[in-house]
Amino acid sequence: MTNPVETRQAAGHQKVHRVLHVNGEAQEVTFLPHHTLLEVLREDMGLTGTKHGCELGECGTCTVLLDGEPVLSCLVLALECDGREIKTIEGMGSAEGLHPLQVRFADLGAAQCGYCSPGFLLAAEALLEREDNPDRQTIKETLSGNLCRCTGYLKIYEAVEEAAAEMRGELAPGEGRAAQ
Repeated sequence: MTNPVETRQAAGHQKVHRVLHVNGEAQEVTFLPHHTLLEVLREDMGLTGTKHGCELGECGTCTVLLDGEPVLSCLVLALECDGREIKTIEGMGSAEGLHPLQVRFADLGAAQCGYCSPGFLLAAEALLEREDNPDRQTIKETLSGNLCRCTGYLKIYEAVEEAAAEMRGELAPGEGRAAQ
């Protein structure tokens, strides 16, 4: 029996070699040219924080940041990312600790099963990079492309509001609704 990978390669689908800039680091990766960014991140680079969802661009589960803007990685060819900065959930936070959004999501119960959380967190991070004090309507509109089946969204919105307040210095870590 023939290996399906060997068959594809024999049919003219040669892998390409690229250096992708992911989470602040240049990483060499070899992949099939028709693979999406989602496939390359998960299957070729082992960054499984980016989740498979609908793979139709309708759920937001696979959201990553491309040059600081949220994109659905299931709809972007990895080849289109050459020379661009890619950020996944693995790149959120730092060696010093979690990003305020991650802390607030956990403290407020905004992440229940957690499957949709990476997409929500990255979309919210991009929002807070652009706008330090978004109102509830702006948060709703920004996150409207991300679906959650567990939380009912209210806790997600509250977590973004509290993280924004903490990032502005209006709330200390641990203050807010979660502390009540």
